[in-house]
Amino acid sequence: MATKKTEPVVAEKTKKEEYTSKDIFVLEGLDPVRKRPGMYIGSTGTEGLHHLVWEVLDNSIDECMGGFADTIKIELLPDNKVSCADNGRGIPVDTHKQTGKSALETVMTTLHAGGKFGGDAYKVSGGLHGVGVSVVNALSTYVRVEVKRDGELYSQEYSRGIPQTKLKKEGKVKGRGTTVIFSPDPTIFSEMEFNYKKILKHLRQQSYLTKGAKVTLSDKREKGKEKDYTFYFEGGVKSYVNYLTRGFKAVNENTFYCSSKKDNLLVEAAFKYTDEFEEAEESFANNINTPEGGTHSTGFRTAMTRVINDYARKNGYLKESEENLKGQDIREGLTAVISIKLSDPQFEGQTKAKLGNPEAKNAVESVVGEFLTDYLERSSVDSKAIIEKCFLAAKARKAARLARDTVIRKGVLDGMALPGKLADCSSKSPEESELYIVEGESAGGSAKMGRNRRFQAILPLKGKILNVERARLDRILGSQEIKHLIIALGTSIGQDFDADRARYQRIIIMCDADSDGNHIRTLLLTLFFRYFRPLIERGYLYIAQPPLYKLKSGAKMEYAYSDAQKEKILKSWGEDIKGLNIQRYKGLGEMNPAQLWETTMNPDNRVLLKVDIDDAGEADRIFDVLMGAEVESRRKFIQTHAKKVENLDI
Repeated sequence: MATKKTEPVVAEKTKKEEYTSKDIFVLEGLDPVRKRPGMYIGSTGTEGLHHLVWEVLDNSIDECMGGFADTIKIELLPDNKVSCADNGRGIPVDTHKQTGKSALETVMTTLHAGGKFGGDAYKVSGGLHGVGVSVVNALSTYVRVEVKRDGELYSQEYSRGIPQTKLKKEGKVKGRGTTVIFSPDPTIFSEMEFNYKKILKHLRQQSYLTKGAKVTLSDKREKGKEKDYTFYFEGGVKSYVNYLTRGFKAVNENTFYCSSKKDNLLVEAAFKYTDEFEEAEESFANNINTPEGGTHSTGFRTAMTRVINDYARKNGYLKESEENLKGQDIREGLTAVISIKLSDPQFEGQTKAKLGNPEAKNAVESVVGEFLTDYLERSSVDSKAIIEKCFLAAKARKAARLARDTVIRKGVLDGMALPGKLADCSSKSPEESELYIVEGESAGGSAKMGRNRRFQAILPLKGKILNVERARLDRILGSQEIKHLIIALGTSIGQDFDADRARYQRIIIMCDADSDGNHIRTLLLTLFFRYFRPLIERGYLYIAQPPLYKLKSGAKMEYAYSDAQKEKILKSWGEDIKGLNIQRYKGLGEMNPAQLWETTMNPDNRVLLKVDIDDAGEADRIFDVLMGAEVESRRKFIQTHAKKVENLDI
């Protein structure tokens, strides 16, 4: 791999490292936060709850990026409290001229008050210091801030954004830094439990992006079950890409990496190709994840497409008469991380999902283009492997296009020729319509007879569908069962996919409660995750929960959906049970239409599991382990989780 001596990707220190009240700029008050919390943290569910942690953490990350701190510690404490501490400069405590209050109280109680809106306190920042922490303060029943500055320890406490104590001097202390302890307001949040794994993943990500910082997560919520995890990385986003591609077969042996400064922007990028069909790209601006990409992502993609096509033509892979490789060909199997640091990031919305700075595109395109050209010229083995991967993707794309054109005609997708095995509902409203994907013709027959024809459609599947984890789209479109499902859904597939055209907004997978049923369910989940993921993200996909047992004793009769529920029911019936009959359902076909309706399809009685993607990256890895070609990783997974399996039929 080609290497160049470059400037390190860290924010330059300010000429004056003083951080005082004059560095705090006030724009407006705090009242709107409690009235419309979703505007500031995205939601009041579990995502919004964890966003509070990210906002406080951002301030500590900013201190590390500025070169003022190198240690951050997050603690999960009893009573839903979280502590975030760093060894940075400490929030100023002197009197603020504009507000007449201490700078600390100004930062904590005023929206848009912080050191990032002007002055020299910060050259680069992620969270706008003061915006996030004031929002956390407004949405918490308890907040305590401790500041170590100039040999003194200061503290102040708040509740729902209102100071409960004055700024206190606690005494002499060594060191410096800021600690924020907060407890979210249960009247604001529908979820109050912090997820250790979710926070751990976020901290790992931030640690890769903040080279040289020691970041620790401690879970102290339950006595005797305390746990600690510490991150420290020197490799930056190159190490992150290697982490993301662990367990996958690499195409290019050497991970591409570049780091350079362009037009006062610090650009860092890395990528690796694997033999997978999907692309995985993560982009960041000032350590803030931008899941919707933005100008920096556009710059990276433009550079990749231009340079690889130029190399292919220069070296005879592309003839003069042949068209260029498409961007999607070049990104198949690509795992990439793009990180930029800039002084004035322009995000879309408070949750910072997308970057809008036009200068970021030019800077990233220039840096990545220069380094990638050098990488391809110097790494002939990697270059050949990457080009061959891209050409194979282009060939599959053309085959898939032909398959779509010949198999899924426009008239079919408009509903003019729905598959004959589909028993459609009479309603034409997607909002109320349901599609049951049912395992087997027998169960499909019972479901058709037992359903509510007005809003419930039934599509029976014959046998196990194709494992799409090991097939490209052109082969997938040759599967009759998958073809029927695509036509029934109405969304098309691949680059023609359109979630807005979904004919049903509840799609319910209904399989037997045995090993074969579990396998079919996993095959279907793999299909939806790989090719219909927006339907999952919109909350359209569900898994039906048919009962495992029918319990009958005299006039008493109940259904049990698990072994534990069965035992609970039997216990509630007492010891005087006479003539007990326990029927174990091996499959959906054992239930008559009335029983199937009563237990599994009636909206008043049924139990449905909603399919959600909490961590797309981890879900991607698990699907590859379970359904991919690598046997050894699957064997290890089975050995690790074997004891958790219930109701295994062999």
